[in-house]
Amino acid sequence: MTTRRTFIYSTAAAGVASLSTGYGSGPPTNAPNEPAPGHKRATKSVGTPGLIRAAIRRDESTLRLGGDGDNFHMSWAPDDTQVVAVCDGAGWIDNPKFLYNSRLFSISGQPDNAAFREFSNYPKLVIRPQASTPKYYNFGTLALGSCIYQFLSTFDEPAIDGGGGSRFIGAKLIYSADNGCTWRNQDGSLPVVWEGWRERSQKTMVFFKEPQDAFSLLTILQMGRGYRANRDGYVYVYSPNGSIDGTMNQLVMFRVPRNQILNRHAYEFFSGIEASGKPKWSHDILERAVVHTFPRGWVNELTSSSHPYAWHPSVAYNSPLGVYMMTNWGMGCGQAGEWFSKPSYLGIYVARDPWGPWTQIHEETAWMPNGDPAARAYQPQIAPGWISQDGRSFWMVWTDFQHSTEFSDDLQLAFDSKTDEEFMTFMLRSRVHRPYYAFNTQRVNLVLS
Repeated sequence: MTTRRTFIYSTAAAGVASLSTGYGSGPPTNAPNEPAPGHKRATKSVGTPGLIRAAIRRDESTLRLGGDGDNFHMSWAPDDTQVVAVCDGAGWIDNPKFLYNSRLFSISGQPDNAAFREFSNYPKLVIRPQASTPKYYNFGTLALGSCIYQFLSTFDEPAIDGGGGSRFIGAKLIYSADNGCTWRNQDGSLPVVWEGWRERSQKTMVFFKEPQDAFSLLTILQMGRGYRANRDGYVYVYSPNGSIDGTMNQLVMFRVPRNQILNRHAYEFFSGIEASGKPKWSHDILERAVVHTFPRGWVNELTSSSHPYAWHPSVAYNSPLGVYMMTNWGMGCGQAGEWFSKPSYLGIYVARDPWGPWTQIHEETAWMPNGDPAARAYQPQIAPGWISQDGRSFWMVWTDFQHSTEFSDDLQLAFDSKTDEEFMTFMLRSRVHRPYYAFNTQRVNLVLS
């Protein structure tokens, strides 16, 4: 499988810090983070070998930091800002001229004084009311040295008769070698080209129509500022193993040397654990093995109005505690399999190594931030630059799809009949009906043994 693609690749150097990778290394310096009276505990807390035994969401710390859009995959850049990807919105642009499928911003400061700045040279991906061209969503993001890498997920082609829905079937890789000023295709060419429906293939996409649609929704492990906490020279990338219940709830992963991210030949897929306990890796995607399995029943069906979307994780290394942390979510489906019909599933997990084994320390089968039963929270993200210095807490970011009946009634009409300008005007005016379709964040405390 590795001989089917030939790409030009470049290298990017970044410092490697000597940080402990031992689970729970170093003695705790503060009192345990026990919950205050009235604070919500996990509906399920699974014991963890070693240091961390539970996680507590602090609803009272919630901040609504605006930014029209969703998903918000983040990476901690060498200059101490965080790079944040925004999907299906205008982000923090004042008086926007467009709505974007994907846009890129930087975050400076801490949660209570965060400032957002647009990467103005980021390739334009404007939302169109008609599906005349493929969409590309900038999920997996990594700031490494002076480079920014992004994996952008793309849908399958709609049926000729206009019926049926869409599912994610691949990913395009783009990068900037000058901190976001200039963007290139994976082969180094510029400008960035958004391939049309029939131009996408395993030659133009880093992943395309893989078995079970695996590696179509990508998440990059975040390892400190500028990836400096990494010690073995690899970048680790995670994905659901498919697009239906039974495969989408399975986690798979690959690794690649940090200076060969653009070289698809260099990708090695996790293929199991040897008897000695060491991980096995293979260049053959067919030999991939499941890293972790999440509960079934939390993947929506493919319909004409929604695509399967669940179990797309966020993973970050907690340097002070020497622990890998993961947040993940499952779709709250209705009886007919429709999406966002009830509150989502939320899980938080920890591991000694990027490939696990992953131990669950928090579970909510009805994730309702701030106790709001109308919440339709999704895509929980660990802000890698907002992990506390002692490692005992981090800030989690999410989007909330709850909206009024008025928005639901008008949305399909907007897609069917509006021009680009009219559609954008409608969506911006509809913000009042989507109060939390934005950058929401709150602190999560880790309870130590």
